[in-house]
Amino acid sequence: MKWSFLDLLFPSRCVVCDGLTDCPGEKVCRKCKNQIVYIHDPYCLKCGKQLGQEEKEYCNDCERIRHLYVQGTALYDYGSMADSVFRFKYGGRAEYAAFYGRDLYEKKAEWLAGIRPDALVPVPVHSSRMRSRGYNQAYLIARELSRHCGIPVRNNLIGRTRRTKPLKNLSHEERQNNLKKAFKILKNDVKLSTIVIIDDIYTTGSTVDAMSRTFREAGVGQIYFMALAIGRGI
Repeated sequence: MKWSFLDLLFPSRCVVCDGLTDCPGEKVCRKCKNQIVYIHDPYCLKCGKQLGQEEKEYCNDCERIRHLYVQGTALYDYGSMADSVFRFKYGGRAEYAAFYGRDLYEKKAEWLAGIRPDALVPVPVHSSRMRSRGYNQAYLIARELSRHCGIPVRNNLIGRTRRTKPLKNLSHEERQNNLKKAFKILKNDVKLSTIVIIDDIYTTGSTVDAMSRTFREAGVGQIYFMALAIGRGI
């Protein structure tokens, strides 16, 4: 194991446990490498949630909810990376985005190539949250992914018109009501046929559906999403 002078001066923190990494140049320490759980077959053919039964094609949510996007995919099982994503989102660990973006590209390059999107569109945050947090975590993920795949990020297409309640403790119906008229197109002429919405966490799809509705009204035909982490289907 060869350490550089910069490694000694500025040791990296593990993206999973936030401790100092024990491998130069690596973003995950050795004890955490096997703790990351990636989404794998079988998964929901609509939203990408991990399924426990191979004979199922869709999770329970997607069997009862008519989503407005075409399809989605996600990288991590939320349970294995919940603490990591929480620190990234609320704890100032913006540097985690470099690892997330590279990991997304390495695992999802084939999926992106099949879609051939015109742009990556991060979920916008309200200006009040931007001021308190200092950054939009979805934009950081999209920017890092773009550096690897070459698909441009369009951060100026859609904005959040009002501050919504946190979604984690709301039902699907409450989430839908909470997000009504929460997004607004910022450009008069979008001129995109296929986009991929980028978010950190996918739960029920209410945010992606609300954005999809707004984009469809603006003439975007094919809307997909990519999430960093996702809950399990049944």
